[in-house]
Amino acid sequence: MTKDFEKYDHTVNYLYSLQKHGIKLGLSNTVELMKLLGEPHKAFRCIHIAGTNGKGSTASMIASILNESGFKTGLFTSPHLVSFTERIRINGLKISENDVINLAAEVRKLVDGTDLNPTFFEFVTSMAFHYFAVHDVDWAVIETGLGGRLDSTNIVRPEATVITNISLDHCEFLGNTISDITFEKAGIIKQGVPLITASSNQAVINQLSEIAESLNAPVHIYQRDFSGCLKNMNDMQITMDYSGMHRYRDLSVPLTGKHQLDNACTAIRTCEVLKEGGLSVSEEAVVKGLKNVVLEGRLEWISQSPPIILDGAHNPDASKSLAASLMDIFPEKKIILITGVMSDKDIKETIEPLVNIADSIILTKAQYERAASSDKLSSIISTIHRSEAKGAPVKTVNSSSVLEAIEIARKQCTDNSIILITGSFYTTGEAKEVLGHKAVLSKLRE
Repeated sequence: MTKDFEKYDHTVNYLYSLQKHGIKLGLSNTVELMKLLGEPHKAFRCIHIAGTNGKGSTASMIASILNESGFKTGLFTSPHLVSFTERIRINGLKISENDVINLAAEVRKLVDGTDLNPTFFEFVTSMAFHYFAVHDVDWAVIETGLGGRLDSTNIVRPEATVITNISLDHCEFLGNTISDITFEKAGIIKQGVPLITASSNQAVINQLSEIAESLNAPVHIYQRDFSGCLKNMNDMQITMDYSGMHRYRDLSVPLTGKHQLDNACTAIRTCEVLKEGGLSVSEEAVVKGLKNVVLEGRLEWISQSPPIILDGAHNPDASKSLAASLMDIFPEKKIILITGVMSDKDIKETIEPLVNIADSIILTKAQYERAASSDKLSSIISTIHRSEAKGAPVKTVNSSSVLEAIEIARKQCTDNSIILITGSFYTTGEAKEVLGHKAVLSKLRE
């Protein structure tokens, strides 16, 4: 082990230790951290993105379009799959391990001697904003971590806000109804700042519109003000048309699944809104930005032999979209499902859509304290009634680890099979590590 790695390992272990402070919704710590760092969040223009699913895809697409427009563009997303460095990028390039060491040391030095006890996400948000400011980014695309109103990122003054879709998730923090969660997500809407939303829930749209109207924030609604048409989809990409302020034909996006049409349309509309406000975003930049977007963990091929796809679907809506996409893309294939879910999730509703398309199920448990045991998953699956399409109860096998699950799946795999790994970013990230991807702070993905 090299000395540099020892420093980096020490740094990420320190960051990991901040989980002892838990998740604290509120802005006071971040406000104080920004003051200590010289208000870095005011040094760049930004787009702020909230929602239950689709945030990461939409954020990555917007950042790619801005980058193709010639702007130095920061991207702050969470969680990561394998490497902590995935969270903070400039022009698509992940932050270096050396910069992580230096940034963390700088923020820690400022915090020491104060009464601040920042959480992991508060600390990392401060690192990201400081990194963007030091490197003179023109724009930053910022994804909320949890909710919106009291999320650490909600100290920025964006040029546009985006709310992708809203469904039940993180109810212990955000509320038990869609209305409660919508209220929290809508907390990123700012006075006079345009809102772009991809929500298809009319009650959510009405609530967002009312809040936006009270803040004189123009609202751009998917399927009303802008729309798209999916023309072709395979296991690697979608081809689509777009209609909004401008019409695009045969756009290519190297991500698959019908839901990526919604995300791409939302990204384009956001850039159109910025262009309407005077930003130089060419048609060519939109085309190239979508074509060149890179995003891991979303219907991602990680092995061809055996054929393995992973997806970070970890709530009911994401699982429904994933199941539908798999049936569209691989209608004749047998699905060998490896799934591991966090115990604090709505496990039955999350796994049921995938249980209904699976020909074989291997239950696993990621190496994380919040992960549900295979026995717990097995007990829940026994209560799920299989759809008529699949008929008889599916064969279910328990495994003690993600590695063992993959080995079991390999033995079951035939020429007509596909192995799907899903249920949590912890599970999919661990799978990537097992299959040879570099592990960095693998236990810290929230």
